Amino acid sequence: MRPPPRPSSARAPASLREPRIQPVRRMKPSAMSKRKLRESSGESAECISQVQKILRERFCHHCAAGRLFGMEQQHRHLLELLRRTTVHGESNSALLIGPRGSGKSALLNHVLKDLREMEQVRENLLEVHLNGLLQTNDSVALKEITRQLQLENVVGDKVFGSFAENLAFLLEALRKGDRSSSCPILFVLDEFDLFVHHKNQTLLYNLFDISQSAQTPVTVIGLTCRQDILELLEKRVKSRFSHRQIYLLNSFDFKQYMKIFKKQLSLPAEFPDESFAQKWNKNVQLLSEDRAVQGVLQSLFQHSKDLRSLHSLLMLACSAVTVHHPLPTAADLQEAGRQHSTDSKANIVHGLSVLEICLIIAMKHLNEVYDGEPFNFQMVYNEFQKFIQRKAHSMYNFEKPVVMKAFEHLLQLELVQPLERPSARAQREFLLLRLLLDSSQIMDALQVYPNCPTDVKQWAASSLSWL
Repeated sequence: MRPPPRPSSARAPASLREPRIQPVRRMKPSAMSKRKLRESSGESAECISQVQKILRERFCHHCAAGRLFGMEQQHRHLLELLRRTTVHGESNSALLIGPRGSGKSALLNHVLKDLREMEQVRENLLEVHLNGLLQTNDSVALKEITRQLQLENVVGDKVFGSFAENLAFLLEALRKGDRSSSCPILFVLDEFDLFVHHKNQTLLYNLFDISQSAQTPVTVIGLTCRQDILELLEKRVKSRFSHRQIYLLNSFDFKQYMKIFKKQLSLPAEFPDESFAQKWNKNVQLLSEDRAVQGVLQSLFQHSKDLRSLHSLLMLACSAVTVHHPLPTAADLQEAGRQHSTDSKANIVHGLSVLEICLIIAMKHLNEVYDGEPFNFQMVYNEFQKFIQRKAHSMYNFEKPVVMKAFEHLLQLELVQPLERPSARAQREFLLLRLLLDSSQIMDALQVYPNCPTDVKQWAASSLSWL
């Protein structure tokens, strides 16, 4: 046989040759496109930074830049009251009364901002802000008044016979001549109800007394959440108070609450990047129409419809906004709702030992059997012993001093509270106590308690104590 012919060294025609596959060359981005990417990412980071700054100021501070909701009448009343002090030199006193989070501080800040923008208002309005949590007695309050009025050098080492004499000297030092040249002074007393407990209510008496005199234009504004505040005032103090009371109540319904949600989360028209602001506000509109978001807000509204709770929820949701996640989503608000409604006491239960869990369950059964009446350690120990005898488990059989140590740990964690201050003579076993957890909190905590024994769960779920 002939061997197969060798292939010819001559090249085949171009029409018969297979096309050669050329390697695809990846084009490197040019320097200009890189620069554009850097600029766009820089602009995006700047927008996110601006958004976070605006929302932080709106949610975390009682700033006057935001809007007031449902307080138009109270705003007009308070603004007119302070305007008469600054323009006409009238002295007044008033109380802002409302629950916590109702907007008392926000209302006052808005009024002061609007007051400073008026042309006819003098620029030399002096403000003194006191807080009942900080100024715990009249001496501390007087030092703070002196500091805020910048009269430390004037007072020096002077010794005064009484509080009234000292305060009168401070006000006299501010006068520049006749009454018309006296600087109007605004005293703001936050946590007003705590000043009532000062000795003889001397501070309140002197401030109200000065506000009734015609010597120095002084207005006293008190902020409190106590509805019965006038009943706590002494007769001589009450007689010098003008009895002006401005009540703040969150009277809006859920439909208005949703409008507030959109307003509080939307960006203002003067935001630097108009296109980003439009995109953000459109996303806020979509969020308000989302069923999941409405469910989160409905739950919060039913629990507490004050704006402070809403701000806290929105702050948690907006903390997830970054350059790579520039717009908040419904999932962010749902996660914020879960974090906002987290029960701190139930979280403490997750870190307890099984013995301490058993003691809490024993207290739960005592509350159910005796209809919430107080109990003592001996009753809890007896209830725990019934459980051990019924189950006959040696793993739960602790000596009484060990059980007492675990019970004292619950006292330190403030899950159990004594009804009265314990004395040295009283025996610890018979000190009357009250459990600060309800049945639902205990059962919810047991559902997520790691490796909780089955018989302990069954004991907690039983409707009656072990007999």
